[in-house]
Amino acid sequence: MTDPADRPTLSPVRPRLGVTARYWLLILPALALMVVFYLYPISKVLWMSVTEPQPGLDNYALLATSASIQRMLVTTARISVISTLITLVLAYVVAYALVHASERVQRWMFLGVLVPLWISVLVRAFAWFVLLRREGLVNNILMSSGLIEAPLSLIWNETGVLIGMVHYMLPFGILPIYANMRDIDQRCIAAARGLGASRGVAFRTVFLPLSMPGVVGAGILVFIFSLGFFVTPAILGGGKTLMVAEYIKVQILEIVRWGVGSMLAATLLVIIGALLALLARVVDLRKLFGAI
Repeated sequence: MTDPADRPTLSPVRPRLGVTARYWLLILPALALMVVFYLYPISKVLWMSVTEPQPGLDNYALLATSASIQRMLVTTARISVISTLITLVLAYVVAYALVHASERVQRWMFLGVLVPLWISVLVRAFAWFVLLRREGLVNNILMSSGLIEAPLSLIWNETGVLIGMVHYMLPFGILPIYANMRDIDQRCIAAARGLGASRGVAFRTVFLPLSMPGVVGAGILVFIFSLGFFVTPAILGGGKTLMVAEYIKVQILEIVRWGVGSMLAATLLVIIGALLALLARVVDLRKLFGAI
């Protein structure tokens, strides 16, 4: 008979965590950081918008009664829409050229598209300030070539703000449109050409409709970024072209009207959330932002 001491001892069975529990344990640190540094500040902003200087919706009533706020909102909307439209036109042309370029040319074009993303928005705004001022390179070239007799006013107005914003937004317009164009089956265009359509007709009736989801996605993305612009309008606008982000800064830091500033921030947050929800219905956000 076998000695009981020689028998193998069985270790006690330890309960295993379920898949759901392990999932929550993995995301718990990121969730805690989001709650502390994102959700809590946003909730404070929403709370202040209805409690400062006194409880109620008086701050939100200013959206309908304050002429200065309405004028600022109209300026923000106008600049955002114009900059989005210009960005989409330029981005579509660049993305179309990227799709039909050779691999070697594509690498150089992508370098030109991505390099601006590596440069601070503050540096780019100051660079445009140097180029567009009355004694800047742009006016000097135009005057030396005889195209103008006096320097053009290209900064401290909406023109300078638009130039700076479009330059910053171009990569955010090019990449989504390119990602959509790259997935278009070129055999559809070849089939249209084979049926007798010219290049223009094939582009207008086949390629353009198939590329519209990328255009719509890029348009909403660029418009969302445009609504919250601060550095570029502050530098190139010279305080004469107030957009919502700079107006919020003035209300909080200079006039010390926390309620009005937080109300505008909350309004901007709601608008951006609605636009993101609309964007999610048009394109796959995971694919748009580079997820697999």
